Amino acid sequence: MHEIYDIWPDISHEQYESDLQPIDFGDISHVVFAGMGGSGAISDIFASILSKTNIHVEVIKGYLLPKTVNRNSLVITTSVSGNTEETLNILKSANNLKCKTLSFSDNGKMEKYCIDNKLNHRKISKIHSPRASFPAFLFSMLRVLEPFLPINTIDIKDSIKRLEKQKKEISSENLTDTNPAINFAKWITDIPVIYYPWGFQAAAIRFKNSLQENTKMHAMTEDIIETCHNGIVAWDKESKVKPILIQGDNDYIKTKERWKIIREFFVERNVDYYEIHSVNGSILSKLINLIYFLDYTTIYRAVLSEINPTPVIPIDLLKTKLELNKY
Repeated sequence: MHEIYDIWPDISHEQYESDLQPIDFGDISHVVFAGMGGSGAISDIFASILSKTNIHVEVIKGYLLPKTVNRNSLVITTSVSGNTEETLNILKSANNLKCKTLSFSDNGKMEKYCIDNKLNHRKISKIHSPRASFPAFLFSMLRVLEPFLPINTIDIKDSIKRLEKQKKEISSENLTDTNPAINFAKWITDIPVIYYPWGFQAAAIRFKNSLQENTKMHAMTEDIIETCHNGIVAWDKESKVKPILIQGDNDYIKTKERWKIIREFFVERNVDYYEIHSVNGSILSKLINLIYFLDYTTIYRAVLSEINPTPVIPIDLLKTKLELNKY
């Protein structure tokens, strides 16, 4: 797996410069992104990119479309395998409602359904696993969806350049004490709780998922503003939970105020916490660089724990039982 992560910048560049044809649906006011796991994290990134537009965006991680969907909605479904049951159900429902649709997968039932029903589909090859394929799918989708995204080519290419710079620090080519991902991996123990500000949800959820899949450990996420109204109370007693604070230099001024108070709160109670800061730049650069760093951290944590990050046996078991239940 680490060999694929070492070439994430190269994968990103190749996929963005690929011959996949962009598609322009014209004026879009409602977009639904559907996907599970890593595909769902990609959906969260596009939701963040579109958050400052007038487009109403919804991310669905399940079987059902929202009631707000109609034939003027654009439904974008993503499944690396092309066989994700929940996402396939969303695609079929969208087609039945005569919605505009666009699908991304590597073969599978999704591609066949799109061919049979003459629906828009773009094939993207899986690399190693759905988790490791993250940049291949993200930057392919950025190329195809660029006509209606509020992000320009310069920002997309800048995000790739930042990945290239980050690779020198965190990849397996730098197995020294200067590697920040290794140092962070050494700190992670027990049950991490990941605090994040609005806009960084995609990175926080992806980090949680990667901790669960790669290191086989429990992890939680909490919005920093929301936790100030409930979750913070749990720190009134000692806990094995380890807080991680994901921050941006240009977080909203009231969010920065909460970060300051939370840090002081933890210091007063001798709670050991870890701070992660995003790079500067567009929201895309911030999210993809956070995800690259945090994902690689989980691989190092797996190695330190003598765990193979690749197998996901419980997921395979669940999918097998779901398939058997159909017959």
